[in-house]
Amino acid sequence: MPVSAAAANVMLDALYAAGYRWIKLHTGDPGPNGTANAAAETTRKQITSAAASGGALTSTADMDWTAVAGTETWRYITVWSASTGGTFGASGTIVPKSVTAGDNPTVPAGSAQITMPVAA
Repeated sequence: MPVSAAAANVMLDALYAAGYRWIKLHTGDPGPNGTANAAAETTRKQITSAAASGGALTSTADMDWTAVAGTETWRYITVWSASTGGTFGASGTIVPKSVTAGDNPTVPAGSAQITMPVAA
């Protein structure tokens, strides 16, 4: 159900304010529970974001991983309430990032985004 951009911004900001800031990586669509197509790299990173704008919450700081677990391409993210376990809150996309096992990749600021459908 699309909502106005203003309403989407309020909802995304509330999600962020409630502590849903831990990013989990996925190689494909994470599905309705946020558990499908999980990346081999399981370390979650905290997303830093300014206030939502235009129905999107966008990362404002780099997220760095060390010695990733697998060779794959990250395409999606899910947002969780804790660094491990926790509650699934939302899913989004990242600019596709191909990594090789053992790499120390960075997902640059502005590359991770959580959006809500906005009415046209």
